[in-house]
Amino acid sequence: MTKWNVVITIQEHFFEQAWQCLKPFGVLAKTEFHNVLVMQTEDTQQTLQQLQKKLNADADLQTVISRVMPVTHGFTFQFAEQFETQARAVVETLLPKVANKTFHVRMHRRGFKGRLSTIEEEKFLDTYILDQLEQSGSPCKINFDDPDVIIAVETVAQQAGISIWNREDIERYPILKLD
Repeated sequence: MTKWNVVITIQEHFFEQAWQCLKPFGVLAKTEFHNVLVMQTEDTQQTLQQLQKKLNADADLQTVISRVMPVTHGFTFQFAEQFETQARAVVETLLPKVANKTFHVRMHRRGFKGRLSTIEEEKFLDTYILDQLEQSGSPCKINFDDPDVIIAVETVAQQAGISIWNREDIERYPILKLD
């Protein structure tokens, strides 16, 4: 599979329109998962800004593209334990952005059915973050209604990506559709 830093879900029957809309932003690839594309782009933040602007200007495109999720940290894994080890290492680098804030982890998993549980991995990372920040004296709290930050975890087969989004990002980029 192609190396990627953006996961895109598209609406049923709109593949060609989505492809044409997205191809100026980076290198696109199909995945083995229905209505899921991946993209490699040089600047994920700029891509997100430009794509959101394009979607805001064209209501028809909003029915074509369901969700766009750039990631800042990517890795490959072969089994659940390896996923957890690598995800925990990435989350470790994000702890300063979660310290003394409300948060939750949101995972979108494609593949590894029966071997990687979305709910269990979200809980695993939530607990890890809570424990680490409690020990460091910068406690945080889980909040699903209006968190200060959301940590997004995306998997496509044996590749994963993680990013963190604050409340302002979530409001600015409705296409993220984090919850």
